[in-house]
Amino acid sequence: MTTRNLIFSVLAIAFLFACTPKTTEPVVETPQEPVTTTPEEEEELSPCPKFSDAPDPNQAENNYVIYRDFLRAGDWEGAHKLWKEVYEVAPAADGRRNTVFADGIAFYEYFITQTRDTVLQQSYVDTIFTLYDEIDRCYPGGGYVPARKGFDIFYKYPNRASKKEIYNLFKEAIDTDSLKTPDFVLNPFSALLVELYDAGEIEKEEAYYYQDMVRKILAKGLAECKGEYCDRWAIIKEYAPARLEYFETVKGFYSCEYYMEKYYPEFEANQEDCDIVRTVYSRLKFAECAEDDERFRELIRIGNENCAPEPGPAEIAFEHLKNARYPEAIEAFKIAIEEEEDIEKQARYTLLIAKIYQVHLRSFSKARTWALKAAEVRSGWGEPYILIGRMYASSGPLCGPGRGWDSQIVTWPAIDMWQKAKRVDPSVKAEADKWIGRYRQYMPNREDVFIRNLKAGQTFFVGCWIQRSTIIRTAD
Repeated sequence: MTTRNLIFSVLAIAFLFACTPKTTEPVVETPQEPVTTTPEEEEELSPCPKFSDAPDPNQAENNYVIYRDFLRAGDWEGAHKLWKEVYEVAPAADGRRNTVFADGIAFYEYFITQTRDTVLQQSYVDTIFTLYDEIDRCYPGGGYVPARKGFDIFYKYPNRASKKEIYNLFKEAIDTDSLKTPDFVLNPFSALLVELYDAGEIEKEEAYYYQDMVRKILAKGLAECKGEYCDRWAIIKEYAPARLEYFETVKGFYSCEYYMEKYYPEFEANQEDCDIVRTVYSRLKFAECAEDDERFRELIRIGNENCAPEPGPAEIAFEHLKNARYPEAIEAFKIAIEEEEDIEKQARYTLLIAKIYQVHLRSFSKARTWALKAAEVRSGWGEPYILIGRMYASSGPLCGPGRGWDSQIVTWPAIDMWQKAKRVDPSVKAEADKWIGRYRQYMPNREDVFIRNLKAGQTFFVGCWIQRSTIIRTAD
């Protein structure tokens, strides 16, 4: 049985079944008019059957135009009937574009939503990937096919391949298309890059090369985008760089200048905040920046003048923290907490452990645990809840694509924490209100809540690392 006959046999029973959920991942849409990588000016037409090869070229071309009109009108059944006729005689269309194949993929994605039969769904998925292979055969070249295969498996069919196999598909697309890699590759690729490096499946050199490629592709996309495509690149800007921050915890991964450009301005704007001074110093020390650098010398001067650690049980802990020895600093602060009699200092050291986990080790769940311990040590203290709220609010890129529902709902537990902060500690009311005001605009709107059969005021469980029940709120 030929590939096309197999496709027809599966399509013949496609409309006999009814509905399963479809992915709502917003980063990419199935292209309705995909562009072939064959240069049109060279007239190197596809080797696969075209309109001109059909028994009746005019009829084949007319059927193509009509079925696409039916698709635009939402008449899937009428469109599908004519699509089969076109696919049978001219799957390569005019030889310059892969539209017939891409439309076939759109049909199968629709059919998947129309049945709960998992066996039938799997047969549709198999055919989708057969059509991708047909695109690659009839329109070879470019990274479109591995990119779309990787995207579909990552978001829609994760059991079809391992994470390393999905990563390799995206890597093939980037290696092929370089700075012209499609926008929809970057978010899932960034997530896999971090996860696989952390699992020891990717070497440091490879991870560095591809995170740099992600940044370059993103910069080019933001600089050259027009209209609605700028919104798509903005989503990636909110997600990919935040995911790649993981590599800041890898010794020697980034140069000193990377940390200097990112963190030194924060010091310049907050020279009297010793937490920030210590954090920036520690980051530059971690990056092995030269202390004779003029900027580093200024940081050291301010730190010595304003932020010298007080003598006592925590002195060794502060020395470890200063020199970017984070695990040692945590253990030393634990000892200092046990030896210190002053409750406020105990609480402050406990919160410092939370901040080390948050800023330097990027372990938010452990940071929350220690922040809550700090709140227990010193009752009526709002700062630990401010910190937890900020971690929740910044988790949009970790818990979703950077924008959209999964990334927006993290604002609800964040606001819970800020409200609790000012409830237990009126002295932090201004800061809590500042954060609430800043993030209220990022909550889902009424329509987003309504279409999920939810209502404002209902209890809602936020997953990801947060794992907390909260109250649904809307931005409007």
